[in-house]
Amino acid sequence: MKKYILSFLLVGSFAVAQNLTIEETVFGPRKYAPTTQTAQQWRKDSKSITYLSSDFSTLVEKSASNGWNATNLATKTEFESALKSKLTADEFTLRTFPFAIEWKTSNTFETEIAGKKNNYKVTYDVVTKQITSAISYSNEGAQAKFASNNNVAWLLDNNIKITTPSGKVIDVTNDENKAIVNGSDYVHRQEFGIDRGMWWNNKGTQLAFYRKDESMVANYPITNWNEREATNKDLKYPMAGMTSENVTLVIYDVTSGKKVTIQTGEPKEQYLTMVSWEPTGKHIFIGVLNREQNHLKFNKYDVTTGAFVKTLFEEKASTWVEPQHPLTFVPNNPSQFIYQTDFFGFNQMYLYNTEGKLLKNLGFKDVIVKEVLGFDTSNTKINYIGTTNNGLDRQLFQVDLKSGKTIQLTTISGTHTASVSSDGTMILDQYSNLTTPNEISILNIKNKMANTTLVKAENPFTGKIDLPKIEFVTLTSPDGKTPLNGRLIYPANFDATKKYPVMVYVYGGSHAQLVNNRWLGGAGYFDIYMAQKGYVVFTLDNRGSDSRGKKFCEVTHRNLGVNEMADQMKGIEFLKSKSFVDADKIGVFGWSFGGFMTTSLMTNHSDVFKVGVAGGPVIDWKYYEIMYGERYMDMPQENPEGYEKTSLLNKAKDLKGRLLVIHGAQDPVVVQQHSMNFIEACIKAGKQVDYFLYPNHEHNVSGKDRIHMYAKIADYFDVHLK
Repeated sequence: MKKYILSFLLVGSFAVAQNLTIEETVFGPRKYAPTTQTAQQWRKDSKSITYLSSDFSTLVEKSASNGWNATNLATKTEFESALKSKLTADEFTLRTFPFAIEWKTSNTFETEIAGKKNNYKVTYDVVTKQITSAISYSNEGAQAKFASNNNVAWLLDNNIKITTPSGKVIDVTNDENKAIVNGSDYVHRQEFGIDRGMWWNNKGTQLAFYRKDESMVANYPITNWNEREATNKDLKYPMAGMTSENVTLVIYDVTSGKKVTIQTGEPKEQYLTMVSWEPTGKHIFIGVLNREQNHLKFNKYDVTTGAFVKTLFEEKASTWVEPQHPLTFVPNNPSQFIYQTDFFGFNQMYLYNTEGKLLKNLGFKDVIVKEVLGFDTSNTKINYIGTTNNGLDRQLFQVDLKSGKTIQLTTISGTHTASVSSDGTMILDQYSNLTTPNEISILNIKNKMANTTLVKAENPFTGKIDLPKIEFVTLTSPDGKTPLNGRLIYPANFDATKKYPVMVYVYGGSHAQLVNNRWLGGAGYFDIYMAQKGYVVFTLDNRGSDSRGKKFCEVTHRNLGVNEMADQMKGIEFLKSKSFVDADKIGVFGWSFGGFMTTSLMTNHSDVFKVGVAGGPVIDWKYYEIMYGERYMDMPQENPEGYEKTSLLNKAKDLKGRLLVIHGAQDPVVVQQHSMNFIEACIKAGKQVDYFLYPNHEHNVSGKDRIHMYAKIADYFDVHLK
């Protein structure tokens, strides 16, 4: 009896660490977030940084002048009061201080705010506590783009309107046919780095916009099950090899009301990308990519007539060309711009003039440019975030435009998000790595040494959650030379003498990287949850994934899944070499491209994988959309062997293990037809397969329903693998 009393007292006296709950697989990243400074940035023309308080109610400043001590700069209450004082005809209720602010001077910033009647872009003075200017447009508007002269273009359904500073509303387009879409960022299904559909010239006098005609694309039905009688919402979904949308670029002159269509020529099924105004406003630049996506022409056009002027340069490839970035013009030099491309192996920067002459290669070793941060005050150097350590790390670099010389400004191994002060003397450096939750420092740009540490976060799990051991591994791909990055999470209370089941978590597709040298190694909370339940959790970034260069990716061309699977099987060889791995209990889970990989592994290597969960899986690439699918697979008419070889409809007969397929019934990305046809193929082949549908979700299951999804996946592995 005394022993039990003592045990009870011990439990009551000390905090006992435990495992994540299934709810925390979704909400844990917020609950166990390392200490940080949210929305931090340099205050313009100062040696000060600003960020939001922990309750998001106050804009806080830390300055070199006061030893980097925190002082309140502005509060939500003050900002809201200023709004109500300036904009008396509207009503405002703010939950937080604005997250997205842009410092325009040392004392003023711009931000966008929604009122009850209108939307606004306002300028706020943190000294006078006043709104110094406000630009408004209808709260019915979407995707607003603001001009330098305070014109604002916005969308109402499929048409463009402009609100002038006087409040006048101009109808730029009046297309009643909903298949004609003007100004939207949803063009070419947002491939090729497209994130907008309207561009103002520097003076704000002319607006360039996409005009998308998708009337020739067949309607694809998405069923809404919530109505008393189910209804279909038609989606324009051009599948590989089928008729695609036609897109043109139009220039609208605000004063005259005249429209000019840029003469980008034939064929109509081409892609218009990298839209960039020349600073003078006389010309506009467009990357014209053929539908085959293997020939890019970067063209210059006359804005007044729409006429073609010249091709500045071209890129051709036997695989694909994938433009991702508009031009960045050198400030105060309208004849020079920065162009980013991976055409020569790694996404890097090149300095050109507007006649198409290459002035300087600004690339550095095999560093991949991930984010251009902008120019220094002299406009002679560019700061950017680039990759190192075989794609695992992110570091801050600076390159000189004249000499091309590059220096690395951050050095500690990890993932850095850094920026340089206006005067170019200091770096605001934030980083994490596998064992460092979060550290924020001010560095001296000359010697790269820390002047002061602003935040050094403690492990947020200490005393609360028992974290399993996480480590990086490096394997070699089947080509015998390419290093592959992997992440191994050991089961809780690991005992090397025991044997454990394995969950392989996979994605494997382009533009994604699962293994990173950041806090927790990039692992998700569900990965940790499964390790705590007694699984070895393993992830490998195979060839085809992001941040390793063009050659690393293009080995997938015309045969998606083939080399990716070969790499994943190297991961399986590695796992089987470990005495603590139960080779008879290996499962795999992935979503989207990862769902395709999961189903591919379950059918092509059915003797290895006993259990799989495939979420939103691509089953046959001929059912996927044109822009992404044809880049990697070409058209089905051009590559019938590749489509046949990678189709999982043909592999259903080879399924041996237990496979759970999950799909969102509203999925507009990987339409439900994929999984439905696979289920039918399994039925015809006499193969048992499990299927679960989320009726009201699209491609990803979000919100509280995600807890339900993770519970289902964990239970599936527990029942059929563990």
